[in-house]
This record gives sequence, structure tokens and C-alpha cells, in this order.
Amino acid sequence: MSQAPDKLHDTVRDYYAERARNTDSCCSSAQCCKTKNVIYPEDLLADVPEDIADFSLGCGDPITLACLEAGQTVLDLGSGGGLDCFLAAKKVGPTGQIIGIDMTPEMIEKARASADRLRLENVEFRHGTLEALPVKENTVDVIISNCVINLAPDKHEVLTEAFRVLTPGGKLAISDIVTQGPLPKEIKESLAAWAECVAGALDINEYTAVLEEVGFTNIEIIPVYFDPETVNEAVTEPERSIDPDTIPQEMLTKTVFSARISAYKPEE
Repeated sequence: MSQAPDKLHDTVRDYYAERARNTDSCCSSAQCCKTKNVIYPEDLLADVPEDIADFSLGCGDPITLACLEAGQTVLDLGSGGGLDCFLAAKKVGPTGQIIGIDMTPEMIEKARASADRLRLENVEFRHGTLEALPVKENTVDVIISNCVINLAPDKHEVLTEAFRVLTPGGKLAISDIVTQGPLPKEIKESLAAWAECVAGALDINEYTAVLEEVGFTNIEIIPVYFDPETVNEAVTEPERSIDPDTIPQEMLTKTVFSARISAYKPEE
């Protein structure tokens, strides 16, 4: 990583603050992420107002992956506008608790307003970074995250924090952008590509290694979809300040994809 962590945080925060103000999806016209009709089962979105359901910041469906049960405490890393928290609340019921963490004040404000509108008393949103979660250790049954960990400069610290707050036997269930092999230097050094969920993506083998190093077990990483044209658009638009002529296109069409990632904190 060639960019300073603070600079990356500021870039990502500004980018998503603008998305919150404009009620855009995270990937704007490039759409590195899919629409809600592709990401989530229709029955999961039932009874969710269209404007809330349409504000999707994800690249997958961590709710189905998590296999949530009534009464569980669920933590959403990078909760954005709150959609995954609201869907999780439907699964855990009134006896469960949902906590969303986001570093963008505009997203927190938007999510809280939507939670009030949906009358979800067991959903709360806290301001903070994924590298320093404002959550006590061993208090969360399941952690979900949707296309956010790739935005963090220090994935090891993020996953270490996730491990800390999970209860023994707790589950990590995330959707994220990963790579198969290295990304071109032009992508890795682009702040815009970081904000677009591409430049910060880990190689799939490195992702597994970091999870193992932190202490997670039963790790599974499964590709979800891969659309070469979408990836190309996300990283080669002229306004992204990346020269398309300098990027090996065969690398882009083979290396970037979304994945379902699950792992567990050991019982002991």
C-alpha cells in the first residue's frame, strides 16, 4: 500500500459522505456493486421501503451467509445507510441486537433516520473506524460486513478487532471484493480506485492468511460473481485519473471479483 492510511480514510469518508447526501449507491455510474434485485432475495427485502432498499452499498448478501437466529447480537462493519442492519433485525427479532459501525457522520445520520422511520428499537449506529471498534470484547455473536473491509488501509487490524469483539464460537460473515493475483500499480496508487472498492482489495490467498494469522478457523472464501465489463468501467473511467492505456486489461478481466467470506472464532 503506497497511500498514507489517514489520507485513505479521508478520501473514503468524503466519497461516501457524498453518496449519503446524494442517496446514490456506492459505485455511482461505474457500479462495481450489483443492484438490490441481484444481491438480496426478494423475500428478504419484503416490507422494506423502496428508497431504503435501493440505497445498497454492497457487493453481496452477508445476511443469508450469516444464518442469523433470534436473539443474537450482530455487528455490521461499515454499516453505511443501514440496509444490512435493518435486514439483520428482521432475522434476530426483537430479542436480538444490531450494532452498525461507520466512520462517515453523514451515513450515521442517514441510517439513524431510517431506523427511526422503521421503528427498529433494537438497532443502533455508532461512529467509529473498523480499526478501533467502539464495542466491548466477547460481546458479539455474528459480524457481518458488505464491501467495506477492502476500503480499510490495515486489514489485519480490522480483522483483529473483529476477532476481539466476537464471542467464542462467533461467526464472521462478509461479502467483499477480492483479487486473484496482483493489481496493476496504477490501480493500487489511485485514491479513486480505493473509494470504488477496487484498489484496496486483498488477494484471496492473502485474505485467508490474514484470517488464519488473527486466529479464525473454518475459513471459506467462495466467489459470487464476476463481470469483466463492470470491473473495467469501475477503474478506467476518465474522471478516475487513471490512464486506461497503462493498465493491462487482461489482468483486470481475470483478477477482481466479489466473494462470500465466512470464518469462526474458536470456542476456546
